[in-house]
Amino acid sequence: MANELARNLINAGVHFGHAASRWNPKMKPYIFTRRGMIHIINVRETIKGIIIARELLADVVSSGKDVVFVGTKRQASKAIKSAAEATGMHYVTTRWLGGTLTNFRTVHSRIQRLEELESMANDGSIESESKKRASTLKRELRKMKSNLDGIRKMNQVPGAIIAVDVRKETLAIREARKMGVITIGIIDTDSNPDIVDIAIPANDDSVKAIELIIGQLAEAVAEAKTAYKPALKDDESRRPKARRRSLARADEDVQDSASAAPSAPVAEE
Repeated sequence: MANELARNLINAGVHFGHAASRWNPKMKPYIFTRRGMIHIINVRETIKGIIIARELLADVVSSGKDVVFVGTKRQASKAIKSAAEATGMHYVTTRWLGGTLTNFRTVHSRIQRLEELESMANDGSIESESKKRASTLKRELRKMKSNLDGIRKMNQVPGAIIAVDVRKETLAIREARKMGVITIGIIDTDSNPDIVDIAIPANDDSVKAIELIIGQLAEAVAEAKTAYKPALKDDESRRPKARRRSLARADEDVQDSASAAPSAPVAEE
């Protein structure tokens, strides 16, 4: 599996980082070499991050918690929305609203407002308003639908968020960490891997690379969701697993798989 995944990742250009002048020194462990003025990401580290993230997501979803896919940059929005819809999870592709996690009650009230406006649009109430008022309500509906449609069914704080380009999604990552939510991020060579729990080093500007990685994570979420059975009130066997133990076990599981992958990409730019 690791060899096939490595080939697919390389073909997708996942190993091409940013210009060396823009690198974050904390990304050094994830960089294999430099080709010209471009840093080359170690694909073995990418695979290791994917495998650990899959293990962790399986634990989160199997404990009954949800996952939020976050990617507001143009290259990621389509893959993020598709993955979330395929797994029945939540997503943000337009804008992360401040307080989405830390002020969940207020955000939930805005979702109720969205549903109210949609009801007005469906029964023709908006059209019965004055022209100016109707225009204002329609504009409010479009804006709220764009920002909240992907999280409208989220009725509790999620167990994990998956973010594409942690530099762009800093607010989402910060809120998640504050709320104790597990963070998984696709990080390029200009990013700080310390701000997420699980770092997946990769080219975060490549549509194919993003689709491939998000697809791998979505697959793990879908499998865990299918296997999940709500625990009975007194059932001790379905208690959420300790996060530290999950990370430790996942790290052990990747050793054999990661060692089978090529340590350096061979594809040309």
